Formats: sequence, structure tokens, C-alpha cells
Amino acid sequence: MIFDITQLKKIRMKLGLTQAEFAKLANISQSMVTKIESGRLDPTYSKVKQIEQVFSSLSHKNEKTADHIMTKKIIQVKSTEKINKIIEVMSKRSISQIPVFNKNNIVGIITESSILKEDLKNIGRRSASNVMEDSPPIISKNTSIEVIKNLLNHYPCVLVKDKGKLEGIITKADLMKNLDV
Repeated sequence: MIFDITQLKKIRMKLGLTQAEFAKLANISQSMVTKIESGRLDPTYSKVKQIEQVFSSLSHKNEKTADHIMTKKIIQVKSTEKINKIIEVMSKRSISQIPVFNKNNIVGIITESSILKEDLKNIGRRSASNVMEDSPPIISKNTSIEVIKNLLNHYPCVLVKDKGKLEGIITKADLMKNLDV
């Protein structure tokens, strides 16, 4: 990351910090912050790196993670469930994918696309295990939005586990709702 010291005030204000609060975090004096922001002081390289480090740690601290954007109520089906029932659930809940479980283990996912790839004449009698795709990736609750975004470029959703227990699901729609634009 290339840090532009002339943007100190703008970044500090965006983080909602006073000069005194920022100075304390950066272990520099408030008068130094004032002088840098007014353009009256060109700090040493080591001071710029020190300031940059504070901004970097603050920006990661405020970054959303899977825990912040996941949908906690996971609608799921058994691998033996008939596709006509799954289509009914997906339509009723307005969802485009649904995880498939065998006992307590995720074994795959049914998506709109996986259903539409099948011969639609007899699909209603088929079970989830015949139509499902491979399981989506499973991530931890503290996975960053950037990692989630990259995974969603290749998968319809990701599942979130914590301490071996499934805690949530993240779809592209969930991610879109949580973008800071």
C-alpha cells in the first residue's frame, strides 16, 4: 500500500478520530499531527511508516467479516428429499440455492442451475442426491469480505462454521447488501 501523508486529515476524519485520539494511537504529539495536516511539517520516513501502520491496523479492525454478513437461519434439505419439494421450498423462501445434508454432514448443494440442467419431465421424482452439485466452501466466522468475494466468483454460496458447527450461509445477495458503496 502506498500511503500519501497529505491525506492524513481526510483519512483521520473518515475514521472519526480527533487529532488527539489519532496522536495517541500513533504515539506522536498532537502538535505534530496538526503540523502535518496543515502542510507545515514533512515528517521523517519512520514517522510516516508509523502513521501508516496505525491506519492499516484501524482499517482492518473495522473490516466486516463473515460473521457480520452471514444469514444465520440456514434452510437445508436432506439428501433423500424429492426435487419437487425442494423447488417448492426454494420458491416459497425466494432462495436460489439450498444446502443438502445427510444426517449432520453437508454433502452438496442444489441450485437453480443444477435443477435446470436436468431433464424437467421426470425431475420431480428425483431426489436431492441425484441433482446436487459439490458442497460449497466452508469458511470461518472471521473470514474477510475480500476472501468471501473471491469465493463467490466461483461458487453460488459459502457456508460458515464455528467450532465444528454450521453457523450461517453467505450468498452473493448477502454480500451485495453489505458492500460499502
